[in-house]
Amino acid sequence: MRGWQFTGVGEPLRLKDDIADPAPGPGELVIDTAAAGLCHSDLSYLDGTLSSLLGPAPIVLGHEFAGTVAETGDGVTGFKVGDRVAVNADTDGPGTAIDGGFATKVLVRDWEAVHIPEGVSWEQAAPATDAGRTAHHAVFGIGEVTEGTRLGIVGYGGLGSLGALMAKAKGAEVFVADVSEQARASATQDGARKVVTDVRELAGDELDVIIDFAGFDTTTSGAIAAVRKRGRVVQVGLAKPTVTFDVQDLVLREVQLHGSVTGTTEDLASVLRFIKDGAISSRVETLTFDQIGDGYDRMKRGDYHGRLVALFE
Repeated sequence: MRGWQFTGVGEPLRLKDDIADPAPGPGELVIDTAAAGLCHSDLSYLDGTLSSLLGPAPIVLGHEFAGTVAETGDGVTGFKVGDRVAVNADTDGPGTAIDGGFATKVLVRDWEAVHIPEGVSWEQAAPATDAGRTAHHAVFGIGEVTEGTRLGIVGYGGLGSLGALMAKAKGAEVFVADVSEQARASATQDGARKVVTDVRELAGDELDVIIDFAGFDTTTSGAIAAVRKRGRVVQVGLAKPTVTFDVQDLVLREVQLHGSVTGTTEDLASVLRFIKDGAISSRVETLTFDQIGDGYDRMKRGDYHGRLVALFE
């Protein structure tokens, strides 16, 4: 099979044409990959920031992917050959611990796979496995957003926009902060109640929850300062490894600060239902399989908005 391999920190992804095909063991599936999303966290693998999470190199990256079941191992009962599935992007799964979705075939554990509802396209299913699922978990699992919640979103990119749209579909009031003019325009178009450049500008809006999908130090401290008394700040973004904030803001106003990472297969299944119902969709630009390496060069330059997704057919 063909696949894009990580070979070492500071090295570009390398396309290999002679990787051995995987074979399923008990409780496992082999997926013919149809689409794979390019994720910003992969850049952190390439530059060494998060490379400690990876399995031994060389390893095929790509933890956002969807495809068709090609083979099933012993004991698999929930899936059959030909089923369309999206794969939950766990840190101990494909694309991180073992070879992932930047290959034409992928080995997955059956409990990581979720059936894709009819009508959901490959290019929407792939980013749902990480961007959508991570945003869903932050909004509903950790943020506990419900109808009427006044929610602030910091960073209106791939994750933030999906989180905002899901929250809005559930009846939350959404406020957005982003330094990008293009992102602010998108948030306005999507119906955000208020759109600003700096989250501190939302300090008077009595926000119940603020979710920081950026993580640029100032965004974390700004969210803590802007949320209402006894409000909740959920940290998702990891752009900076350390942050500094005013402890008085946290303590005297009894602000709750929570971390949120990844999600569950239940989160993924819910995201796919949101997509099927037309409540959300990722802003996607499609690439070919052979353009995956070039796609990461574009991401380094910031030459994209939303999600880049490689279609394999």
